[in-house]
Amino acid sequence: MSPDPSGLLGDLDPTSDRAVFRQIADQLRDAIDRGRFREGEKLPSEAELVEHYGVSRMTVRNSFSVLQGEGLVHAQHGKGVFVRPRPAVRRLASDRFARRHREQGRSAFLVEADAAGGHPQVDSLEIKEEKADQDVSTRLGSVRRVLARRRRYLLDGRPVELATSYLPLDIARGTPIAEPNPGPGGIYARLEDLGHRLDHFEEELRARMPSPTEVKALRLATGVPVIHLVRTAFDSAGRAVEVCDTVMAADAYVLSYRLPAT
Repeated sequence: MSPDPSGLLGDLDPTSDRAVFRQIADQLRDAIDRGRFREGEKLPSEAELVEHYGVSRMTVRNSFSVLQGEGLVHAQHGKGVFVRPRPAVRRLASDRFARRHREQGRSAFLVEADAAGGHPQVDSLEIKEEKADQDVSTRLGSVRRVLARRRRYLLDGRPVELATSYLPLDIARGTPIAEPNPGPGGIYARLEDLGHRLDHFEEELRARMPSPTEVKALRLATGVPVIHLVRTAFDSAGRAVEVCDTVMAADAYVLSYRLPAT
């Protein structure tokens, strides 16, 4: 085994039953996790790793493929393999829908973006009346038709979230909620203007692999999962007034929750 080209890699274990390409991937992953290879930094080249480990190019390529499949690195043709940037948006579940933010004219996503120190943007928006699917109808109390607001959110120019809000037509039709810009504080502020003082939210979330459409819309690297979150907003009378179906790039978010112990 030749000297380490980066000074950061170890030796292979010839007694291990773990495949050599996976051992190499393990070492590179560990170096990335420890910050020895930083975001945007180039990994040692195929030739350097071949020389260091005394393996074939195919073995090194298989190692890179493992890391690409995990969303840790990306290849640039003719340049090499680089550590992928992994920006984090911290969602403060106990705070992001606080009334004080709406009163200040700030939507939940703006609150999140400010916390992350990033520049928020909505680069696509579709608003239309449509038939509610079974799940949305059930969550809204057997509502048949809804106003749907579909949008894509960017942070510092990177797509991080797809969200669709579904609101009962008897609440939303002909109101600022049906406009492209509903005004300061977003649709939750407008719901409260209409007399639907928000009481609480219920959220369900799960992690899954993205659909091809989601991969394209969020520009996801191979192997990066999504967080699928469905939120239902209830007013003080106990009525469900909105269902928000959100798909988030899992490598762009940290979900932070504060839960009472009693």
